[in-house]
Amino acid sequence: MFEESGLTYLVEKSLLDEAKPIKLDYIVTPQGEGFYISSQLGREADCGGGCSCC
Repeated sequence: MFEESGLTYLVEKSLLDEAKPIKLDYIVTPQGEGFYISSQLGREADCGGGCSCC
């Protein structure tokens, strides 16, 4: 668990060490809005409707 910019994140420690840096953005597009998560793992998740993908 770590805190940044007033938000608390819960990530499995071994995954966090492997995935750093993790970037979390909230985006709004004509197709919808939601969270966009990217990391060094090359795995990306794109969710709409305010879900957390986790």
